[in-house]
Amino acid sequence: MSKQPDKQQAEKRIAAERAVAEIADGMIVGLGSGSTALLALDAIAARMAKGLHLAGIPTSETTAARARDLGIPLTDFSRHQRIDLAIDGADQVARHSLDLVKGLGGSLLREKIVASASERMIVVVDETKLVDRLGKATPLPVEIVAFGWETTMARLTALRVTPSLRRSAGRPFVSDGGNYIADCAIADLPDPAALEARLKATLGVITTGLFLGLATMVVVGRASGAEVIGPR
Repeated sequence: MSKQPDKQQAEKRIAAERAVAEIADGMIVGLGSGSTALLALDAIAARMAKGLHLAGIPTSETTAARARDLGIPLTDFSRHQRIDLAIDGADQVARHSLDLVKGLGGSLLREKIVASASERMIVVVDETKLVDRLGKATPLPVEIVAFGWETTMARLTALRVTPSLRRSAGRPFVSDGGNYIADCAIADLPDPAALEARLKATLGVITTGLFLGLATMVVVGRASGAEVIGPR
C-alpha cells in the first residue's frame, strides 16, 4: 500500500503548524476550510493550551463545529469587521504571484469574504498544490445563484469555460452560502484577472474561486520542513 497519503498528511501538518506560529496573542483569526486548514485548528488548540488567546471567524459550518470541539472561541463580523490573520488552504497556488484557485471544498463565498476582510492571509498547502500557472487539471469553482442556474450555466458556456454543475447524492450541491457551484474546466489560464472580470460581470454569478492578490504568504509543507513563500 502506498504511503503517499500519509506523506501528504505529514507535510500538511508541518505547513499548518508553521502558519499558526504567526498568530499573536489577542488576534482575530480567519479559520479556513479543508483538510490542511483543519489541521491548523489542532495547532491553534495546542497553542491555546500554552496560554494563547484569540477569537476565530470560521469559513464553514464544518470548521465552526471542529473549532467548538477544540474549545477555540468564535466570533463574527457583527463584532469584528476586520480580521488580523486568516489561515486557509488552496486547491492551486501560482508560485510566482501567490494567486490561488479555491472552492473545491464548497465554502467558496465564505472563504472569499474572510480572505478579503483580512489584513494578512496565510495559505497552507503541500507541494502538490504549487503550479506555474493556474488552471488545466484543477477546475475553477464558480458560485452561482440557485434560481435560474440553467441560464447562468449557458452564459458560462458562452465564455468557453465548460461548466459542470456540482452534485451531491444526485442533487445539486448546496454551498454553505446556500448557493450552487459550477466547476469550470479551463485548459489554460494566461490572464486570471481578465477571466475574473468576465465571470463577475456574468448575471447569476456570485463569486469565483480565483483569489487574486489576497494571499500574503504561502507555507508549503515538505518532508524537510516548511517552505515559506512571501510575505508580499
